[in-house]
Amino acid sequence: MERTMTQCVLLNADYTFLNVVHWKRAMCLITKGKVQVLKNSERIIKTAEGLVIKVPLVMKLIKLIRTLYRNKVPFSKKNVLTRDGFKCAYCGARKERLTMDHIMPRSRGGKTTFENCVAACKKCNNKKGGKTPREINMFPKVKAYQPTISEFLHLKIKNLGINNFLKDIGIY
Repeated sequence: MERTMTQCVLLNADYTFLNVVHWKRAMCLITKGKVQVLKNSERIIKTAEGLVIKVPLVMKLIKLIRTLYRNKVPFSKKNVLTRDGFKCAYCGARKERLTMDHIMPRSRGGKTTFENCVAACKKCNNKKGGKTPREINMFPKVKAYQPTISEFLHLKIKNLGINNFLKDIGIY
């Protein structure tokens, strides 16, 4: 899965989950000496000078940073797709390019919220169009809900495929 190859988990100095960063950002943090690599991925980068460097999978900051904890996950298309496991809510297919569908269409007063949006493939989204699920007899197979911060972090870690590693080092 390409997502696991380009994303690196960033932990705070106390091993709490901070974020997922792109591998290029991870390489910058390493060269600046701000992180300690806990586990490398299988991906390697060859530099112009002939160096071969492994791309990190999990890193820990050297210095602890204070974080402000949000009380809920911010709404975005990416977060809806993560919540739904990058699968179409209608047909269950794992497609490369998913869209976000409003269960109750915006043209009918539907809001752009976690509770009204699901991941959908283009075929299903076009088929549903501006109709309600009842009108077209096409209901999402997943529940649209506002995930908690904890649920969302678990989903992100599961999608990256590193939950066993984090369990082994006692984080998760």
